[in-house]
Amino acid sequence: MPRTPSRRNVLRGLTVAGTAAVVGFDTVSRSWATDGTTSVALTGIPALDGTLLTDAASLSAAADDFGHIVHRGPRAVLRPGSVRDVVSMVRFCNTHCLPVAPRGQGHAPFGQAQAEGGLVIETTPLASIGPVGPDSTTVTVGAGARWSEVARATLAHGLTPPVFTDYLELSVGGTLSVGGLGGQAHRHGAQVDNVTELRVVTGAGELVRCSPTRRADLFHAVLAGLGQCAVIVEATLRLVPAPETVRHYHLPYTDLETFLDDQRLLIEEARFDYVDGQVSADADGAFRVYTLEAVAYGAPVGPAPDDAALLRGLRHDAARLRYEDKPYFDFLNRLAPWAAALKAAGVWNFAHPWLNLMVPGTRAASLAAPLLEDLTPETLGPGGVVLFYPLLRDRLTTPLLRASDEPTSYLFDILRAVPPGDSAAVDGALAGNRAAYESVAAAGGTQYPVGSIPFTPADWRAHFGPAWPALKAAKRTYDPRGILVPGQHVF
Repeated sequence: MPRTPSRRNVLRGLTVAGTAAVVGFDTVSRSWATDGTTSVALTGIPALDGTLLTDAASLSAAADDFGHIVHRGPRAVLRPGSVRDVVSMVRFCNTHCLPVAPRGQGHAPFGQAQAEGGLVIETTPLASIGPVGPDSTTVTVGAGARWSEVARATLAHGLTPPVFTDYLELSVGGTLSVGGLGGQAHRHGAQVDNVTELRVVTGAGELVRCSPTRRADLFHAVLAGLGQCAVIVEATLRLVPAPETVRHYHLPYTDLETFLDDQRLLIEEARFDYVDGQVSADADGAFRVYTLEAVAYGAPVGPAPDDAALLRGLRHDAARLRYEDKPYFDFLNRLAPWAAALKAAGVWNFAHPWLNLMVPGTRAASLAAPLLEDLTPETLGPGGVVLFYPLLRDRLTTPLLRASDEPTSYLFDILRAVPPGDSAAVDGALAGNRAAYESVAAAGGTQYPVGSIPFTPADWRAHFGPAWPALKAAKRTYDPRGILVPGQHVF
């Protein structure tokens, strides 16, 4: 509502850009109101330890994300001072049927963490870690903690979570909501497979601890559940002994099938602690340069790397092999300089219509080849990356993290960057993403849901397959009014 001299107790009342309304929060009546083409006054907002933001800058930021493709404005943003704030505001939104979405580092590329006309909950203040000691087997962390912070805290005691995403500046709650894949997953499963307990706030506003033996239906509905049943506020993660150093091999290949076959050999034999791969353009602009990346951990968790034994039987171009030895954390954090360079160049603000697929192992080459043939350095964009690496089905134990039914699936990602304002290129990429997904789905694959593929509720039912009935039942039980994370379009 408009700010007037008589309203001295209005905490915030700023005009939202465009045709949106003026939004205000009154600390006396504890009302939250808009006054535009429709008028809605929501009274009874609870007292908070943190802050409820309704200023234009906060709302605009929450209406955007790393993808810069979808823009849905919330009515308010909660910067919680405590878990109690999350409980209170989710209950409030449940009462008023307002959509709610948690937001960590805002790295979603397709509006997944947006809540049009509702509440976005910033999880970054919920960033506690520990305590951790040298004999710890787990660590409990807040959902807003970044994986880089978790790594530093646990490495101080010679310990580490077993699996990391390649980019460490993501929130724990964010990656656990989708799965959390990295090159260590062929040994340890995804990040969600290494969680022993969660503390969550359900869509009804209930604060619950859950685990494989306590409220197991909720536990399994939250991990890789896209935020549909509860907001993660805290997670207990498994820890393992950490190496001090690693040897990071870069193995070049010129043939796609040979590259994929050697990757599969390495994960089946568990020779390395980390295996992934990238595809890049050659001098002619064709995407036919394949690099297998493999990492062996050193003391105290592994022996000194034996190059001959580790590389035995591989068919890479030995003349162009290279490797480097580096501290473990430097390896984990290896993308930090790359991200800093993209930010400095302004590329971080480009649109990111990402394609992320889980491809059946026996069809990996045939499904990926036409996509790579159509790709050019220009359509990939500056800083764009193509990832291609295998995962073992029996290591992925979380029901909602979907892969193909084959023993090996490959994660195939085309991570594009499109200059701002080039809507035609974005639309073309989204259409191409959808077509690529349909080809992979017809072959028994699916998507890894961190990208930009237009999806309907029917698509999600097919995606979750045999896990769908349990997710649907949990949604009905724990978010009966359907307020949580509408940006995923699951229900």
